Amino acid sequence: MTPLLLFRGGGIEGSDGARYFVTRSLLRKQLMTELLFDYSLFLAKTLTVVFAVGVILLLIRRSKLTQRRLPERLEIINLNEKHRLMAKVLKKATVPKKQFQQSIKADKEKRTQEAKRISREAKVRRRVFVMDFHGDIKATAVAALRETITAILMEAKPEDEVLLRLENAGGLVHEHGLAASQLVRIRQREIPLTVAVDKVAASGGYLMACVADRLIAAPFAVLGSIGVLAQVPNLHRLMDRHGIDFEQLKAGQYKRTLTLFGENTEEDRAKLQAQLDETHSLFQEFVREYRPQLDIDKVATGEYWHGKQALDLNLIDGLLTSDDYLMEAGELAEVFLLNYSVRKRPLERLVSAAKSIYVGP
Repeated sequence: MTPLLLFRGGGIEGSDGARYFVTRSLLRKQLMTELLFDYSLFLAKTLTVVFAVGVILLLIRRSKLTQRRLPERLEIINLNEKHRLMAKVLKKATVPKKQFQQSIKADKEKRTQEAKRISREAKVRRRVFVMDFHGDIKATAVAALRETITAILMEAKPEDEVLLRLENAGGLVHEHGLAASQLVRIRQREIPLTVAVDKVAASGGYLMACVADRLIAAPFAVLGSIGVLAQVPNLHRLMDRHGIDFEQLKAGQYKRTLTLFGENTEEDRAKLQAQLDETHSLFQEFVREYRPQLDIDKVATGEYWHGKQALDLNLIDGLLTSDDYLMEAGELAEVFLLNYSVRKRPLERLVSAAKSIYVGP
């Protein structure tokens, strides 16, 4: 901190007792400099705050406009072009420059000739539409799946193909039943449907996968689990020990069978078991309809199998990863990846995240 200066005789005495010999003009200049510095600092802080507020308001405004104009969108990626670009980058980094330029020229001429041939024959190259489905207990991806399939059905022809890359370990019956029904729409339009399972298609996941005209899987993918499961913890004895009563009123004999807090009876258990058996029968009938080559009694035990075993049991048609399938398809067709997404407001994203923590009945 600068010492306080006081005028005394031939100089200026500081509050620390030292004597400073300065001219009045020099003092005025120092005071003016400090004043300008303080004002500049204040002005910089003010402008920074105003700029920050302006940026925040602009971002909020743009977010609102984007949500109004593009609440949802269908992104389309040409996988042929993506793979060619990746190969080009790799080749450029690993081969001599002259050889690289020659290969690029040859590839360009080949593609030009192919385009001319297709034009002469007045044909459109066959297309493969690729979708991804990553399942969870509530099959929340079914909302995007149904919109994507609707878009495909408006454009696809019987000579085209739909490939679903499926990863789904099952969950709620009605949600996965709806997902399977969306794939049935493709079959009903007689558009070839291929399902590729790289990791898992079990229970409700296999309910979806079995709809395919052709079902392929990686060697160690998990498939099957054709069964139905219900499990409910019961706290009745714990509550009874602590003197806690539980009251449940219902209209309709079987409105509620097993309960979490009340005392379960053998009649309740028998009724729920009958419902599970009925659902299991519907599951088996659905699988049998689309894969009649299966020995349904042998595979509908709730067990799961890996790729090679699943092939032996006719649960799948071939052992192949989706990557190899797409590389083969790209030689004869234009391959497009479709990704449907809905833009959510921050509050909606927060609610969705909270729901994902607990999955109710």
